[in-house]
Amino acid sequence: VYRGDPADRAGALATHVDAVAGISLLRPSALNASLFETVLVAAVMMTPLVVGPFYLSRSLGLDAAEAGVALSIGPLVAVLAGWPAGRLVDRFGAPAMTLAGLIGLAAGASMVGVVSVTSGVAGYVAPIAGMTASYALFQAANNTFLMTTAGPRHRGAIAGMLGLRRNVGLIAGAWAMGIVFAWAVGTGDAATANPDVVAAGVRVTFRVSAGLIAAGIAVVASARASTRRSASSDHSLHHARALTHSQGR
Repeated sequence: VYRGDPADRAGALATHVDAVAGISLLRPSALNASLFETVLVAAVMMTPLVVGPFYLSRSLGLDAAEAGVALSIGPLVAVLAGWPAGRLVDRFGAPAMTLAGLIGLAAGASMVGVVSVTSGVAGYVAPIAGMTASYALFQAANNTFLMTTAGPRHRGAIAGMLGLRRNVGLIAGAWAMGIVFAWAVGTGDAATANPDVVAAGVRVTFRVSAGLIAAGIAVVASARASTRRSASSDHSLHHARALTHSQGR
């Protein structure tokens, strides 16, 4: 049996491993789950932008300038949380921080889902700030996972798909959450609706958002279980092939 030069064999093996890694990345348990989460989270993060102005102006009685300041707090928190989120991902790993970000998003949305008008601006802004900080953590973790999992030949394609799915999520969220809010308010003109009705509609919309994030957490758990099973199966297959090859020699 011709075995060839060891350097040639090593190069061929490296090429084969890279190809297998690229093919494995396309399995639903890895790539599709992360991209699904990207769409879902982006859609949920549109909720404060869609319904927040109605709650702040109608239910809390803020003027345009005051509502604008309140709305800007969430994005500001996301900006400030970006670097610490990256450090947390480096320390604890992307999978754990992806789950932590999703749990934080679900918790924040659930809190707004039960918020009372009597809690004022702080009662609304505080959980929104928690959501945006969790969003920054999720973004850092999910991006890191995808970029480190992808082989060098696939990173550009994955980055493109990531941006596409995020934009799709933003568009879908603006549409879907607007529909949920309009349905919950029960009128075509939320700007003139009763303040208490608007507040109730906001709570319903955020409860739906929390439910969507809970679905995302279920997807994460399912994908991880599938990945572990696949990794165990691949390890057993590679071990069997190596043993057969060794016996053949």
